[in-house]
Formats: sequence, structure tokens, C-alpha cells
Amino acid sequence: MTAEVAPLSGSRCQAPRCMSRAGRADAKAGSSSGAMARAWQHPFLNVFRHFRVDEWKRSAKQGDVAVVTDKTLKGAVYRIRGSVSAANYIQLPENSTQSLGLTGRYLYVLFRPLPNKHFVIHLDVSTEDNQVIRVSFSNLFKEFKSTATRLQFPFVLEARTPQRDLVGLVPHGARWTFLQLDLQDILLVYLNRRYGHLKSVRLCASLLVRNLYTSDLCFEPAISGAPWAKLPVTPMPREMAFPVPKGESWHDRYVHVRFPSDSLKVPSKPMEKSGSPPEAVLLGPGPHPLPCPVASSKPVRFSVYPVVQTPSPTASSQAPLAPRPFPEVSLSQERSEASNADGPRFHSLEPWARVKASNVHTAAAGTHVLTHESTEVPVALEDAGSCKRFLPDPILRLKGVIGFGGHSTRQALWTPDGTAVVYPCHAVIVVLLVDTGQQRFFLGHTDKVSALALDGSGSLLASAQARTPSVIRLWDFQTGRCLCVFQSPVHVVCSLSFSDSGALLCGVGKDRHGRTMVVAWGTGQVGLGGEVVVLAKAHTDFDVQAFRVTFFDETRMASCGQGSVRLWRLRGGALRSCPVDLGEHHVLQFTDLAFKQARDGCPEPSAAMLFVCSRSGHILEIDCQCMVVRHARRLLPTQTLGGPHPQKQTFSTGPGIAISSLSLSPAMCAVGSADGYLRLWPLDFSSVLLEAEHEGPVSSVCVSPDGLRVLSATSSGHLGFLDTPSRVYHMLARSHTAPVLALATEQRRGQLATVSQDRTVRIWDLATLQQLYDFTSSEEAPCTVTFHPTRPIFFCGFSSGAVRSFSLEAAEVLVEHTCHQGAITGLTATPDGRLLFSSCSRGSLAQYNCADPQWHVLRVAADMVWPDAPASPSTLAVSRDGRLLAFVGPSRHTVTVMGSVSLDELLRVDIGTLDLASGRLDSAMAVCFGPAALGHLLVSTSSNRVMVLDAASGRIIRELPGVHPEPCSSLMLSEDARFLLMAAGRAVKVWDYTTQANPGPQVYIGHSEPVQAVTFSPDQQQVLSAGDAIFLWDILATTESDQRFPGPSPACEAGLGTGQLEDATSRASELPRQQVPKPSQASPPRLGICARPPDGGDGTSDTKNSGAPRTTCPASHKAFTPARASRGPHSAKGTSLPPASSEWLRLKAVVGYSGNGRANMVWRPDTGFFAYTCGRLVVAEDLHSGAQQHWPGHPAEISTLALSHSAQVLASASGRSSTTDHCQIRVWDVSGGLCRHLISHHSTTVLALAFSPDDRLLVTLGDHDGRTLALWGTATYDLVSSTRLPEPVHGVAFNPWDAGELTCVGQGTVTFWLLQQRGADISLQVHREQVPETVGAGELTSLCYGAPPLLYCGTSSGQVCVWDTRAGRCFLSWEADDGGIGLLLCSSSRLVSGSSTGRLRLWAVGPVSELRCKGSGARSSSVFMERELVLDGAVVSASFDGSVDMGVVGTRAGTLWFISWAEGTSTRLISGHRSKPPVFSI
Repeated sequence: MTAEVAPLSGSRCQAPRCMSRAGRADAKAGSSSGAMARAWQHPFLNVFRHFRVDEWKRSAKQGDVAVVTDKTLKGAVYRIRGSVSAANYIQLPENSTQSLGLTGRYLYVLFRPLPNKHFVIHLDVSTEDNQVIRVSFSNLFKEFKSTATRLQFPFVLEARTPQRDLVGLVPHGARWTFLQLDLQDILLVYLNRRYGHLKSVRLCASLLVRNLYTSDLCFEPAISGAPWAKLPVTPMPREMAFPVPKGESWHDRYVHVRFPSDSLKVPSKPMEKSGSPPEAVLLGPGPHPLPCPVASSKPVRFSVYPVVQTPSPTASSQAPLAPRPFPEVSLSQERSEASNADGPRFHSLEPWARVKASNVHTAAAGTHVLTHESTEVPVALEDAGSCKRFLPDPILRLKGVIGFGGHSTRQALWTPDGTAVVYPCHAVIVVLLVDTGQQRFFLGHTDKVSALALDGSGSLLASAQARTPSVIRLWDFQTGRCLCVFQSPVHVVCSLSFSDSGALLCGVGKDRHGRTMVVAWGTGQVGLGGEVVVLAKAHTDFDVQAFRVTFFDETRMASCGQGSVRLWRLRGGALRSCPVDLGEHHVLQFTDLAFKQARDGCPEPSAAMLFVCSRSGHILEIDCQCMVVRHARRLLPTQTLGGPHPQKQTFSTGPGIAISSLSLSPAMCAVGSADGYLRLWPLDFSSVLLEAEHEGPVSSVCVSPDGLRVLSATSSGHLGFLDTPSRVYHMLARSHTAPVLALATEQRRGQLATVSQDRTVRIWDLATLQQLYDFTSSEEAPCTVTFHPTRPIFFCGFSSGAVRSFSLEAAEVLVEHTCHQGAITGLTATPDGRLLFSSCSRGSLAQYNCADPQWHVLRVAADMVWPDAPASPSTLAVSRDGRLLAFVGPSRHTVTVMGSVSLDELLRVDIGTLDLASGRLDSAMAVCFGPAALGHLLVSTSSNRVMVLDAASGRIIRELPGVHPEPCSSLMLSEDARFLLMAAGRAVKVWDYTTQANPGPQVYIGHSEPVQAVTFSPDQQQVLSAGDAIFLWDILATTESDQRFPGPSPACEAGLGTGQLEDATSRASELPRQQVPKPSQASPPRLGICARPPDGGDGTSDTKNSGAPRTTCPASHKAFTPARASRGPHSAKGTSLPPASSEWLRLKAVVGYSGNGRANMVWRPDTGFFAYTCGRLVVAEDLHSGAQQHWPGHPAEISTLALSHSAQVLASASGRSSTTDHCQIRVWDVSGGLCRHLISHHSTTVLALAFSPDDRLLVTLGDHDGRTLALWGTATYDLVSSTRLPEPVHGVAFNPWDAGELTCVGQGTVTFWLLQQRGADISLQVHREQVPETVGAGELTSLCYGAPPLLYCGTSSGQVCVWDTRAGRCFLSWEADDGGIGLLLCSSSRLVSGSSTGRLRLWAVGPVSELRCKGSGARSSSVFMERELVLDGAVVSASFDGSVDMGVVGTRAGTLWFISWAEGTSTRLISGHRSKPPVFSI
């Protein structure tokens, strides 16, 4: 019978810290912490002499190692050479189980690299807690790499020639090098570990080495002998010194490399008289991600890549220069170069701050600015210690992973307690709690995990990665610590198996010759601080597909493969095997095996049986003692012909079903097969107990320890378990089966869309990480994806050139367009959802009208986009305000900015500068807009830079050079412009964008393949990265309430300079500019810019506020606009109202009304309360006597008012002033006129206020810039909920019949919000409806509720539309005015409308309730206008009695009118001035 399928479960997790730990050193190293152990190594130790390298008894050599005589040193040295560095080396000590036990802080390596070759130096350094760290230096390495147990530093040797490669072969003329390594600082700086001792050294080809020394003293190589004994430096011992002929300088003949360095120090006086200029240290074309040692002829103490300069044959000697004091180094955005004929060129670069690395992420650190005071030699360096740290560190934490498998889908295990599942997701190991969905991670592998094993107690986890040669990690499963890392002699480990106690680990794989190899390791001492030891190795010619250690004897194992089932035994340090007599089954291809214990629980081998399955459907039951087959059964397909019901599977003859995996419990056998079924059988295989059908072939099954749950995995990337008591199948994880190409997020529903090379488009729920939809295309591959900003639709571009829209509600294709001839490379929509843009591999650009349900094509332009641009989320970019479109094109060297509506070219930036490192012209790779308030356009280039341009003028604002050795294919800037996110190879980098003195990025690893796309979640609280899998990271930075965009530079604040005025003038006249505008700091290389205004423009529109384009104001006349001159009584700067107790002056009366407010007047006829705003004052006036009360306190002009339904509380909101960061909302006690509460949340003007029908909630709405909807509880006026709206909203109102529902109107949509309260928490559910085309309204500007369930909405075009709130549809509309409807008020049968034309109209709407039943067939002829009054300005506020017979109306002209519909009159109550401040009587 088929099990029911349950919904996917979500996953949440915390990422534990993973720390590597190696075995203990030998007795000498273990006791070296004592004073006596250090004494014999002081003051220094000659390592080669002490370990008698010449005898090769305590050391080892491999390959071409010989003793030769060096002419420079005039003595014997060791020459190590060979084409393969790993096969030609000197190693101390002889084998890895021993330890040197050297405790000296400094290691001195005296060597010379061989020309045109590569070399490698490996050091195994033990920490105080006995963790072994491999530290490597080589000119083979392209970049710095760091893991918990490995540090890899590139060693750069640079010749003084115009063409140079920073990392690569050793140039001619390489000199003897004095390499001084501070082992204590290396571990402390890069891994935050304490140095214990040096365990081993391996010197690999190709190099000459004289000797190794260790010491606790820091020697100066150029100073030796008695004459320097009194100096405050330690002279070099004669035994270690290089020979220097008389009259020559040490620095002319040799190179000194000190790494890492101390803070900068001015050289001492003896150093000044060295007689030779210091050799320049170059950083190359850009800063590097992480610090490395520096090579120089004179010690320079700072951290950058190791760069060794060798003079060219024509390099002339320079006169010595006296060192000068280090000047202060200012940040420069210019990649300037200064050079002379014989010397090198110098690059001025941005500084990078030192950031501590962690086990979960690798953070950039320690690169410093190199500058110069002349064109000959650099003499000033900036200390990284002065750079501001990028905090918090780490700023990201891995929260969840969407994915399963990677290298194989056969690796999935139960924990011994049966509460969690362990499985790999490419390079990450995931532990998933099956009941809660919580995830935790084991991080550290740099390639896909190929095998997993867990011991019987659940304390040790073993994992192997697929990269050759394979690396195996042992983990403390409970704490997540990595106990040790060791290299396997097997090149690719395909299977791991622990003994039940965890003391034995067996691995199977292929060696470098392709032969099957089995290795047994002893792991019993790992948890106690010991090392992993190889117990035995064996080669076999038989195929091995599965390998298990028996549960009853740790020295016995079993394996199966093609035509072979073998039993193994470990005895006497050797692995031996013998075959099982299979008889006629010897030709079967066996796939998996499992042991069964006897029913009486006897642990003897004679009681154990072995079950083996095959691809032909056979299951063999083998007696392990007699090594014979006891039973042979075969799984056959269901026979359905000739019977009304399907028959169950039987074991007999005929074609069988391929079995991929099986697992046993004491009572049943679980079988997974290629037909996609998981079947449970009794051990006699009499009938099927239970079965579950999957969407793909089952690749692995595993029965839980309690036998109640069966875990199954499929080759299609699904992982789940069958709960046998309830017969319900639970899905744990789904995954793409190929790399993810692109992703997109949706704000309103919190959904994620991904496209992959597996030809599927998948929709995920970001909250639960479960898959919601799966769209498969068999004929063409999806390339790009994006959501519609406001509708439940997403768009997808395909390799055929088709662009299709999909409905998330109907799960079907809506519209398809095939205007492109090549594969779609870019797809993006404007934030308001009106326009969609697509680009293809043949360079065409298409624009679509998404406001039309058929989203028809508006324009198709050929040869616009760079044809060879890769498909990427950053190929096309639309500005946050939707006005601009940017892309790379028409060539790879240019970036074009267009108007999104007209597609008129506004700007073209030529970035084709010469990249000196590659000798090619720079090209753009990806583009991204910053927030609209900044006006920044970010461009990543092929020379590994990110350029920040002004989107209006094209000038370079700043530049991030050397962001990664590989070009950045995807980048994204957060909405608050705090963090810059970029995909950098297999890492994710996060930059502090707000800091001009950028401390460098934090780097996060975990992906095993290049990251294709990065983005922020819709709420900006998380980061998403996609490549081999989908990672969800939490942003740990706390939200700062006063966080704002970076302000303009002082030069901008001071006003336009001469050059800026000249630039503005040339743009206004459409003449070419004489020069490119320069930023306030030093300019980067100038870019060729071609800019022109849109057709029909005068060329001046883009010059105003070009650096900060603003959001377009809504069309509604009701948008609040603060007055130019303050209308408050204390508007003058530096003045204020006198204290209440003062008798100097007292405000008596105010004449005037703020007509530029919105709903800023309230009147209750039953109580007589009447209040309005005048500037910063709330004026409460008695309409009978004219007496006024003045409620001051707002720092800016008041925008709106709201009166509670009980008429006891009044809320007022003001705009943001120059002295405050947020708008102020005051809550007043009507009876006493006192401010009871002062709250703030909105950073922009509050547009509307409304109380719920029961007065328990207050809703506040931000304007079109803020777009924030906030809910407050009126009991304490604490913020209950805050939501960022996807588009500007012009009105909000509570449903008068249901306090749990409110409605917003905005740009072509009506949004219904349902409030659900659970205890003190309130959640919002959203439902959006589009305005029908028949209404013809671009914006909804006002709303009010009528008789249940009617909702009236006014539009900017003068229409009034009526909605059925129960059905969520618009069924009626009519033209109510020529101008925009800014105000609507309704009773049961009468409706009042006020427009921007000043018309106030009364409508009879009684029959509308009956028209609701007719639906879309309703006609507006039943609605007629009863009366009309024309006032002196646009209607902005109104309050009427319950029958709408009389009321008070406010206009933009600053007038309050009393309206009587019965008499048809309008009486002026209060008059103001349109452009002058009100009159105050004092």
C-alpha cells in the first residue's frame, strides 16, 4: 500500500564552530613546554645538524635530492629539483608519526628558488592544545587560503621588468633568501590559536636549501659579529650568516623575508648607513584578499603578499636614500602609477583592516597602503592597526541550506538516538532534526563530501571529500569540533565504515592507478588527543560498491561489487579477504549489503547473516560462518494483466527490478529500487508490508535504530522518511540536481525562485525552506528568473529565447513571448511592476508592458547588450525608483544607462582602461544600482575591481580594487546601503559600504562550486547565495535606528565649485564637457563618457540633484508637502515657546489653517470637539464661542490627525525636522489637552493615521518615500508590527465592521490586510487585487467603507470604483469628477467626494448594494449626484455627521468650510493664506 505524503518540514539552525584537532606529539614535543626542554634549543638550533640530515636516518628524502656546492655561499647546499614538487622533497622527521618538537618562535629558512621553476615549503605546526596546522608557502598558489587546519600563502617573486606575473615561475636572477617566519604570530593572527611547537618540515622542489634554524630570538640578517653587540637589535650568529665580500652590502646580494610583521617602525641609525637602498616592495595591480609575508632586501614590517623582487639585467644601482619619517597616508581613489627608467612602478591602493578569521568564514585582513614621497622608492606605509574594524565579526551566520547530495545521494544516516539525520550537501555536512526541522552544520571541507560514517555511540563522525587526493576529517559529533584532518592514500574515497566502538575506520576507493584500495585506520586515540594511524592497506582487483565493518567483531568486514561478495579480516597488521561461493549468482552486480543479528541477540559470528542486493533484483542471504548462500530471492515487477487488482511483488524468475540499497532491522528489511519505490518486507520476504513511491530512483535506504522510521534518498535529490506506525511519508529535503544559475526573491509572500542546469524552476518558501512549486522544461533550459513585484506571477527566460510568465496560483504558463533569437541572459522588472526588460545572447533588449495582463512587447532594440554576456542576475539592473535601466553594452567595455520608460540613452561609460596585469582592456561583468537616495551605479570589471559611479554624471565616486582574483559575476547593495554583497568564486564576500576607509570584506566559504548569484532577503535581514546549493545566512548586524545613507562630501555641502558649475553649464547647452568632473578626493582613471538627455528634453533636467534621484511623487493631490516657511508659532530658528509658568507672553489665538496637510481636521458633532492643525500646532476650538486651545510640541509641520472612535484620544503626526531622524507622533488626551505618549518609527512623513473600530490599535502610514505601515497597541503605544510596502500607498482605513481587517490603496492595487493575534503577537496576512482595466485608473488615491461589504475607492483620474470586500472584486465604477478624488466619506446610502478641482459632490449610492449581486454586469446608471458645491481649492480634509447632512471641509487654500447639504450652502469658518504663514495673536 502506498504511504501518504506529508508537507515538507522547514529547517532552522545555528552554525557551530568547527575546530580541527590533531594528535599529540611524541614525548619530546609533549614535554617541550618546560624550561629544561627549551634550554637545549637556546639561543638557536641548527636543525640539519641536530637531525643529521646528511645521514638520512632521522630525516627522509624523495626524488632528485643531491648535495652541490654553491658559488655564492662557497659551501655545500642541498639541491631539490623535479617536475613534480610532491615527488621531490626533504622531510624532517622521517615519518608523520614522529615530531621534531622544536619550540623556537622563529623558523629561519635559508634557501634560493631555482629559476623558471616552482617550489613548495610545508610546515606542520602544533598548537598548545595539540592541533596540527599545515602552513604552506609556494609560488604555485594563486591566492591566500585558510581553513581550520590549513594556511596557504602565495609566495611572489617579482622581477624589475615592465611585464611581470606576480604569481608564477621564479624569474632569472633569484637570490639567496633569508626567510624568517614568526610561527607564534602566524597562528595567532590567522587562526587565533597559541603556538606549541614545530612538528615537521617538508621542503619540496625546486630550490636550493642551505639550512634550517629555530630560535626564540629575532635576528637581523644584515648585522653580525661583535661590532653590533651593543645595539638594540640581535645580530645574526656567524653560523647562520651569509658571506658578504668586503665593500659590498648584504642587501645587494641577498633577500630578507620577514613574516608576519610587527607594526611599522622607523629603521634605526645603523640601518640608515647600510650603504644600499632598500629594494622596493610592490603589491601589484591591486590589493589582495588576505595578508601574506613581504620579501625585501631590507626588513619592512607590514603584512601583504610575499613579493620578492629580482633586478633585471639592465637595472642600475641607485644611490642610498636616508629614511624619512612616515607621513600620514590619505585614502586615494586613484590607481596612479609613478615610475622611473630603472625602478619599479608603485600603486596607491585602499587600506584593508585586519579582521580575525573564524572557522565558519574567512575574513579579509591586513593588507596595507603602499605610497611614496618621490618617484624613486616608496618610504611611507600605512599601518593597518589604524583602520576601523568591520564589525560584527562574523557578520553572517549560516542559518539554513537547501540541497542534498552533490557527489552522491547514497550518503544519509540516522543518529543512534533516531532523532536526527546526517547527510551531505556538497561541501557542507547537515544534521537535521526530523521533528523540529532545525539544522546544524559541519563546515571545513573545500570540496564535495563523498562519504560519511558515524560510530555506534554517535560520538565520532568521519567524512571524506572527493577532490584528489582525498582528505578525511574526524569530528566530535556532539560539539561539532573537527578533531583531526588527515590525507588518505586512496585518491577518491567512495565509502567509509566505522566499527561500533569507533576505534576502527575503514575506507574504500581508487588509488592513482585506478586500482581498488581498502585502508584501515586506528581512531581510538583521536578523542583523547592522539593521532590517526594506518593499521593496514590492501589492494584488490575485485570491484567494491559497498563495505561494512561487522557489528559483532571489529576485525571483520564485508564487501560486495560486480560479481563478488568478500569477507575481510584485519589481523597482524594486514587486511585479508576471501570470497563467498556465489554459485550461479557470480555474474550479478551487487550494490549494497547489511548484517542481520540473530533473534536471540547472540553476538557470535556464527549467528550473523549477511544480506546482499543486486541490480537484477536479487537479494542473497549469506551465512558469514560457512560463507555460503542460504537463500536467494528476486524482486519482480507487478503483474497487472488479467486481474482487476495489481498483484504484489513476488520472488521467482523473470526480469527483476534493480535494487540500489537495503537496510535491516530485527523485524524487517527495507529495500530501495530503481523504479522509485521504498518497500518494507518481513525477513522471510513473504509479502510487502508497506511501500512508498518516490519521484525518482531510490538510491539509499536506512532504518532508524528503533526500527520505526525508514530514511530514503533518491537520485533526483529528495530526502525523506517513512513513519511506519502512522504510514505517513515526511519529506525532509529537496534539491536541484545541478548547479543553480539564478535566483529571485518575492517580498509579499516571502518566496524564492531558482533556476538550475537540471532544467527546472523551483519556488521555495523562505520561512520554512520548503519547496512550493516545481516547473520542469525538457526541451529548453531555463536561464533567468524574476518575480512580478505586485502580482503572484514570475517571469522566466529560456535558452530558446522565449520569455514566459507563470501564475503561482494556477501553476501554469500565462503568456509567452519569443521576440529574442538567442538565450535569455537578463530579466528584471521595475519596482512598481509596470515594465519588464529582457536581454539575450545576441545583444537584443526587449521592453514589456506588465500593466497589461498580456504584458505585450513595447520595444525590441537590437545590438544593445553585450552579446557574450553570461546569464546572470546582474546582467540588467533597474534603479530602485524604477527610472533608470543599466546594462553592459553594446560592447564589453561600456556600460549604458537608459530611461526605463523611453529607453532613451542617458549615459554611456567607457571602462576600457588597460589592465596592466593581463595586458588587456578592462571589461564590465555585472551592474547594480544603489538606493535611489544615493544615485550610485556599481560595476564589477574583469580586472577584479568594483567601480562606484554616479548614475547621473558617470563620474567615479569610489573604487574597490582587487576584490577577488576572479571577476565578480553577481553583486548587490542593501537597501540601507550598509553592506555590499558579491559572489567571488566559491566564496561570498561582504563589504562595509558606508566606510570610505574600507577595512576590506569578510569572506564566507561553504560552496564547493562557484557562487552564481547573491542577494538580500526581502526584509534585508538575511543573505541568499546560490551555486551548488542554496545557502541562507543570517545578518548579525544590529539594526541601528539612526542609520542613514552616507551624506555628500564636504565639497558638495559647501556648494558647486568652478569645475562643477562649468560642467553643469556644458550639460545644459548640450556641448561636450571640457573635462570629466572629478570627485572630491583623488580621481581614478578618467572614463570616456557619452551622455545626452532624453528626446524632447532641454538637457538640464538631469543636472538637478543628479547625485540623489528621488522617488517620483504620487499623482494624488493629497500628498503632504511641508510648507516652505514654517507655519508654526515658533518657526524662527533658535526660538521656542516660553515655559507654561512664565508670564512674559501667552499665545491667545491663531488665525489660519494648514491647507497643505492631509486629513488634518477632525470634528465630532455629538461632542462638539473640533480640532485642526496650523503649522506645528494642534488647535482645538469651540465652534460656538471661538475659544482656542493650543497644543504645541511638534518639531515640524503637522501632516495629519486622527480621532479615536471614543473621541477621547487624538493622534497627530508631523514630518521629519532637521534636528530629528524620525517623524514624531503625539497622542493627546482630548479632555485635558495633554500629550500622553510620544512615539516615532517612520523616517519619512506620516501620510495617514487611523484607529481601529474598538480603539485597540493605531495604524500609521508612511509616504511614498518611506512606504512603511506600522501598527501600535493603544494600551501602551508599543510598536506591534511594521511592514515595508512594495509600492507607494496613498490611503489606509480599518474595516468598521471588523477590527481585524484594514485596507490600503495605491498604484493600481487594493491591498487587504487581515490581522491575526496570538497572545501578544500580531501577524498580518496580505491579499492584493488589481484594479480592472475598465476603471482605467493608474492610482487609487482615497477610500472609505460603505454599507457592508462595500468599499469605495477614488482614483487620480476622477473615477470612483466600488469593491465587494467579501469577494475581493470591483464590480462598479463611474466618473465622479474631472480631477483626482482625494477624499471620500460615506453613510449607508450617501457618498461625499472631494476632488483636486475643488468640487464637493454628494452622491446617492443606495442601490449599489443591490448592484453587487450583478457582478461585472452592474451599471452605474443607478448612481446619481444629488448636490454639488465648488470650494476655493482642492479638498484635503472633511468630517461629517452620521447622515452626511452637514460637516466641515478643509481645502488646500487654507480654508475651513461648514457644509450644509440640506440648505446647499458653504459657510467659511476659518481663512488662511496660500503662501504666507498664519497670523498669531499674542
